[in-house]
Amino acid sequence: MSGPGAGRGPMRGGGRGPFGGQGAPAEKADDFGSSAWRLLGTLRPWRIALIGVVVLGAVSVFLSVLGPKILGNATDLVFAGFLSMHMPSGVTRDQVIESLRAQGQTQQADLLSGVNFTPGAGIDVNALAGVIVTVLVIYVIASVLSWAQAYILNVVVQRAMNRLRGQVEEKIHRLPLAYFDTVQRGELLSRVTNDVDNIGQTMQQTLSQVVVSLLTVVGVLVMMFVISPILAVIALVTIPLTIVVTALVARRSQKLFVAQWRATGVLNARVEETFSGHSVVKVFGHQKEVERDFLAENDEVYRASFGAQFVSGIIMPAMMFIGNLVYVAIAVVGGLQVAAGALSIGSVQAFIQYSRQFTQPLSQLGSMANLLQSGVASAERVFELLDQPEETPDPRDPETVDPTASELRFDDVAFRYVADSPLIHDLSLVATPGSTVAIVGPTGAGKTTLVNLLMRFYDVDDGAITLDGLDTRRMTRADLRARTGMVLQDTWLFAGTIRDNIAYGDPEASEERLVEAATAAYVDRFVHALPDGYDTVLDDDAANLSAGERQLVTIARAFLADPRILILDEATSSVDTRTELLIQRAMSRLRADRTSFVIAHRLSTIRDADLILVTEDGAIVEQGSHDELLARRGAYWRLYRAQFDDPASIDAEEPVR
Repeated sequence: MSGPGAGRGPMRGGGRGPFGGQGAPAEKADDFGSSAWRLLGTLRPWRIALIGVVVLGAVSVFLSVLGPKILGNATDLVFAGFLSMHMPSGVTRDQVIESLRAQGQTQQADLLSGVNFTPGAGIDVNALAGVIVTVLVIYVIASVLSWAQAYILNVVVQRAMNRLRGQVEEKIHRLPLAYFDTVQRGELLSRVTNDVDNIGQTMQQTLSQVVVSLLTVVGVLVMMFVISPILAVIALVTIPLTIVVTALVARRSQKLFVAQWRATGVLNARVEETFSGHSVVKVFGHQKEVERDFLAENDEVYRASFGAQFVSGIIMPAMMFIGNLVYVAIAVVGGLQVAAGALSIGSVQAFIQYSRQFTQPLSQLGSMANLLQSGVASAERVFELLDQPEETPDPRDPETVDPTASELRFDDVAFRYVADSPLIHDLSLVATPGSTVAIVGPTGAGKTTLVNLLMRFYDVDDGAITLDGLDTRRMTRADLRARTGMVLQDTWLFAGTIRDNIAYGDPEASEERLVEAATAAYVDRFVHALPDGYDTVLDDDAANLSAGERQLVTIARAFLADPRILILDEATSSVDTRTELLIQRAMSRLRADRTSFVIAHRLSTIRDADLILVTEDGAIVEQGSHDELLARRGAYWRLYRAQFDDPASIDAEEPVR
């Protein structure tokens, strides 16, 4: 099976554990403008559709802006008809106004001078009906266009988020193992799920409203100047006040939203870690400590979320207050102009509607700053992931070797996780075709690191690893790993059936080959006792199989892959003796005719290895067969005596160093 390996870097798991520890350092917010601009850049492939959104929005706004002006005409018709009903017919409008002035009723005369009426005619019902029908048609068309705009924008945003998730997924596969050694899984999952979802919701809710709101402000402003430049100037006071308030609030809320999503990532990491280690927490009785840490981190999310929402929530009430002040000013000045005959009542009514239409999008823009701050904060976290350094690329003109190649050499290999802390140095060894190389040593001696270098999860700092004489760095990683199978100590089975998990080694394999692999790995012996045989669906963590059965399934997966190079991390310490014997037999069959690297924990299992490497502090301190190493009475001899003899006697015999 070619699959991911479990690397052991300097900070495996990183951050906080279920029993305490300090998490990742606090992040600083990036520049809002550049992050927002980059976020908009994710929509570039659909720019034609976005142009259509803007055009539909412009037409919809244009029609909506016409509505109040036409409704103002309806008001004028009603008011003029009402006045004319109380005047004698047979006289003209001008005669009525002159008569009022002659009687000293100048104020009434000025008021009527702004009204177009015919004495004695009453309300023109046909004209009024035409105006109402026209407004209804305009509003229906505007609504349809608005719906079409929202539909297109929804398609664009969802496709953009689909593409962004794909970019994140591809990026994760290109990241070096060192990145995953230093990042909590819950934090990474939070960026892939919560942050991307938040970006999608933000863009969905703000882009359309931003376009409509900006166009509405422009259209309404034009109509207000057409009706009354004086009232329009009063309404313009709203803009600088809105900008000042929004800028002051946004400056504060951006930092709070970044803190909110960072705290959410830490909390998700806590939940994921605690759930995965639930049994360990129970066994050691750390429920209270876990609950305490969870409550502390949950409170941090609450404080950050409350602060972000509270501060950003100030925008809308402030905009409404400013809008109400402007509304009062417009009503007073407009009333004076009507009394002076400079404006009709319908024009004032239309202007008041426009003033509401003018302040409403400004309030919406201010409110959307809330969503934008949250969305851009999430975008920064996603972009930070996308900007992480990737593993070194494969060569442009890769080389390859014969499919049967299986001779591996380490030539003066040196490697370190941390610059000033050498882990492996001057390592040389040869694994001949068909041989078994066992790697033994105390914890932290570099056993798994050798495997990580072999699989190119990390690249060597000096020296070279060759396959049949070809430096593996001149091959593609996919080519190298396709020749390699791994059976890890930590079994990993995917959601699905037992058949699916075995077939993961070679999805194109026939049923006959799959059963042969299962038989060779002794899976066929227990699978028929399950309710659905090979089609048995595995529970979470494959809990409906025993530890030994899970290990046998992973061995069957490796059998099916039929690799030329095998890496075996023994996993028999937690199974019963009978199952251990089956696993050992299965792994012996698997090693036949293949070059194998075995990370040995039980020295009794590698007595027949062709070469045993003893590691200490990242260096190979001894090489040889089982008998040769015992005869030297060195590091291997001490490890062997520690497992099979009295450790006290070893301490007594071990030389002082």
